[in-house]
Amino acid sequence: MTEEQSRGVPTIRRLLLGAQLRRLRTEAGISREDAGEVIRASPWKIHRLENGQVSYKERDIIDLLRLYGVTDPGEIDTFIALAHEANVPGWWNAYSDLLPHWFRAYVDLEAVAAQIRTYQAQLVPGLLQTEAYMRALMRGTLRDRRPEEIERRVMVRLTRQRLFTQDDGPQLWAVMDEAALRRPVGGKKVLRAQIERLIDATTLPRVSLQVLPFTAGAHAAMVGAFSILRFADPDLPDVVYLEHATSATYLDKPEDVEEYAHIMSSVGVHGTPPEQTAEILGELLHDLG
Repeated sequence: MTEEQSRGVPTIRRLLLGAQLRRLRTEAGISREDAGEVIRASPWKIHRLENGQVSYKERDIIDLLRLYGVTDPGEIDTFIALAHEANVPGWWNAYSDLLPHWFRAYVDLEAVAAQIRTYQAQLVPGLLQTEAYMRALMRGTLRDRRPEEIERRVMVRLTRQRLFTQDDGPQLWAVMDEAALRRPVGGKKVLRAQIERLIDATTLPRVSLQVLPFTAGAHAAMVGAFSILRFADPDLPDVVYLEHATSATYLDKPEDVEEYAHIMSSVGVHGTPPEQTAEILGELLHDLG
């Protein structure tokens, strides 16, 4: 993904535009009901517009801005340009037949996140997987998929990994359960190469890796894997991403984000220190023989 593509990510544009429209509405003291009447829509439609959940019509943007007291032509043009960018499909559009709509939003958000915090219990984080590991993982979990589909899915994940080749790529803090590192996905040879890849990743300036050992016992993250995304733009709240078999949940309420941030901090405390991760991974390699 190029820097230009990153700036044009549709999901983040919708979130930014929605946040700005919400700010203008609340500052003007206008209810969602009144805003909805202006664009011939329900209050629920205004809610969805303000949360970046739907595409934007230029006429609606102009009408809402007029209602909110925005009259400067340059400012109006900026909003309209942002709305057009928000409606442009993301880089993943060529793979839209593979990616469910609930995951496309995550790919967009991940691409422009300033920081990604993640805990993984069963597998290596996707952004750090080797090609052989991800191919073996997909073959094992997507048994009814044709080989060519598996290869296209691998290409999507490899494209996502280019985040770390960008100068403004995100900071990644990943805590991996020991179980994820001992599960022989693809066999010993594939797992060895994967662990070696993780050892290399510990030297990257924007990556912090920790292992949560079995000896930690019961811990707060036993609720399951999750990711917390943080963005540079102050208008955008942190987002917690929880993936399920057939859907995903996105949480951005402060109390929800705070709870998962607390869980992340807890597993970080119980995990091995990041500076010892390479040594721990080396021991796991030795155990593989």
